[in-house]
Amino acid sequence: MQARSPIHELLRDAHVAHAVVPHHAAVTAQDETADTHTVRNWAKVVTYFVDDEPVEAVLPTPMTVNLDRLLGLARGRDIRPARTEELRRLFSESEPQRTASDSRYRPSVIVDVALAAEDEILFDGNVPQEAIRIRWADFAASVRPIVGKFAEPHVDRVGGFRLSYRE
Repeated sequence: MQARSPIHELLRDAHVAHAVVPHHAAVTAQDETADTHTVRNWAKVVTYFVDDEPVEAVLPTPMTVNLDRLLGLARGRDIRPARTEELRRLFSESEPQRTASDSRYRPSVIVDVALAAEDEILFDGNVPQEAIRIRWADFAASVRPIVGKFAEPHVDRVGGFRLSYRE
């Protein structure tokens, strides 16, 4: 039997309708979006700590997080990215008693409005060659996220670091 991802297990335990979508192994999330031919509704999840409480930011893969906007949506004073050891503690597989309804283990979820406008969204399944597709309405009903505008296009700032004017 093939191992399932934590998000797959969470959705299954919460009885949320979803589909497992096969895709080729990719190096980056952007490669995955090209592989499945869906750029707008492919979501990535980034974990931050706002006032020492975990917050999951869900946004379209090609976008980046505007920390000031995310902090405003979370109604906090201080924001920082989660450290690796904090992620291990939050999402450890050594706690099998966790359930989707156990709010002690669920960080707040903030979703960018661009994903909320889609009929369905896709997540990396955290298992090679697997993605999770779920209807937005089902995701919103089960997770009850805060929805707001915090994602913005990635800005390439390489031009500001020229080595010489002859280039």
